[in-house]
Amino acid sequence: MLLVLRIYDAFTITVWKPFVLTRRFKKQGISGPKYRILYGNLGEIKKMKRESALSILDRSSHDIFPRVFPHFKQWMSQYGETFLYWNGTEPSLCISDPELVKQILTNKSGFFVKSKLKPEMLKLVGAKGLAHLDDADWVRHRKILNPAFSIDRIKIMTKVMVECTLRMLDEWSGDKTEKLVMKKEMKREFQRLTADIIATAAFGSSYAQGIDVFRSQAELMKCCVLSHTNVFIPGIQYLPTPMNFRIWKLGRKIKNSIKKIIDSRLESKPDYGDDLLGIMLRSCESEKKEQKLSIDEIIDECKTFFIGGHETTSNMLTWTTMLLSLHQDWQEKLREEIFKECGKDKKTPDSDSFSKLKLMNMVFMESLRLYGPIPNFYREASKDSKIGQLEIPKGTIVIFSLLKMQSDKAIWGPDADQFNPLRFENGVFRAANHPNALLSFSMGPRACIGQNFAMIEAKTVLTMILQRFRLSLSDEYKHAPVDHLLLMPQYGLPVMLRPLED
Repeated sequence: MLLVLRIYDAFTITVWKPFVLTRRFKKQGISGPKYRILYGNLGEIKKMKRESALSILDRSSHDIFPRVFPHFKQWMSQYGETFLYWNGTEPSLCISDPELVKQILTNKSGFFVKSKLKPEMLKLVGAKGLAHLDDADWVRHRKILNPAFSIDRIKIMTKVMVECTLRMLDEWSGDKTEKLVMKKEMKREFQRLTADIIATAAFGSSYAQGIDVFRSQAELMKCCVLSHTNVFIPGIQYLPTPMNFRIWKLGRKIKNSIKKIIDSRLESKPDYGDDLLGIMLRSCESEKKEQKLSIDEIIDECKTFFIGGHETTSNMLTWTTMLLSLHQDWQEKLREEIFKECGKDKKTPDSDSFSKLKLMNMVFMESLRLYGPIPNFYREASKDSKIGQLEIPKGTIVIFSLLKMQSDKAIWGPDADQFNPLRFENGVFRAANHPNALLSFSMGPRACIGQNFAMIEAKTVLTMILQRFRLSLSDEYKHAPVDHLLLMPQYGLPVMLRPLED
């Protein structure tokens, strides 16, 4: 009897459900690539991404969507901009209409929850971290963590950002391998710097203390990229395969490394401190359940902020540096603005200066539009829902194709694939024909809690670099944006830095 039930369940998941959902969407005029039993469209996705990864774009081209998501590009041309495809047996509805996205993230946010993550992703970002919680648990975590990201708190953390950036710049100044012009792999430099900043500012440790976390998370992220387009079969995560052994080992290392940082804080500071880690540890003592975090929840929040607090910001800095190296006129405009508002002679900036850097803010917005670190958002319909004219069945994964939406000429105008920061001259809401067309930090109640931290961090770093160096792309740079969970330069970002005094 048990065998019969399992066969029935397998048939329902792999055959009957895809058949029924495909018909339901087809009645609404939505189609997509043909479903293949168990594998869905994963084979096609792998093949197209593998072929696309062999191409190199002209470095002046910002029309990167076809290279990064060749399968989306092909299916949109065949089936329209809203289409259904299958991630294994999981129905995935891709949309790029900003009005529909707005409804899902705001008016209908209770109907659409964070989609379930694979086990290796949960070990990377934390199953109990803010980014992947819903309902009452999310409200509780958000309320506890909000004070750590208040404007006053971020102003204090700006000093840490400056100190960490100065250490990096001092290392560059001590590099005697080349006298006048240095070549730096900026993706790697920014990863190390933002890791140092989040470790120091949020956790009161240092890059040296957090290095085991960062290295293990980087390795685990590679595992996640490799498994991203593999069929997931429940239970497969428990099999003693070489990949699973590697994932288990890295998961343990991340947890143990964070536990050491927590134990060190508990031993050294009776009052826990007033940074993010201190705020979380103080909540452990609360007698009110709605104001309390467990140690396991704190460990997962640390995972979330270690990975989110440095990978996304380092990518934003990487792509902005690429754009300014390519567009020298804008690099000079920013430098003039920095000298005017923050001073020359390598004067360290303060948080009050950043509100005056209007051009820099516009450049970052344009960088986020063209090369946003997170190219897609995912939500899962927790119940049958209606969005606009779309009826979305329970269990459907909805993918917001941000990279497509943020480069769409119908939304941004005929120059959508060009670098033009002036489009943000009158603010983000007036830059396109829809006020919510730029969603790099999401929107609605689940907008990114670390948005202000990330922007001030990026402004601090870029300001201090442009005060000291002129940037230009190395001849070795290959323009090859790729989706590795985040939008990354496939071959890194080698940049030539010339000291201003030269």
